[in-house]
Amino acid sequence: MSSSKKRKRVSNKEGDEEKFSEVEKKLKVLYSDKEVIVMTAPNEEELKEILLDLLKEKPMNLKELHSELSGIASEDKIRKALAELAEKNLITMLDDGRYTRLG
Repeated sequence: MSSSKKRKRVSNKEGDEEKFSEVEKKLKVLYSDKEVIVMTAPNEEELKEILLDLLKEKPMNLKELHSELSGIASEDKIRKALAELAEKNLITMLDDGRYTRLG
């Protein structure tokens, strides 16, 4: 059974809408209008791909990643995916606590 998440479209900063569109491309959108999007929650592999894409743009800490993915993935799921990506040497944590993509 697939779960779904509701997320309001909000653009506080320039480029937010563009980032959200990248996330949308990876998930199945069940319903969309100008105020809200309902999409399936990402599975573990989809979440890892989303995280890698976000970290390709710039290093981010857990709080920033969770903010980008609020309503889509819990902090625990993000933390677990980050740990698995780090084990595979795809990402690393910098001294300041931000994660960055390797390679």
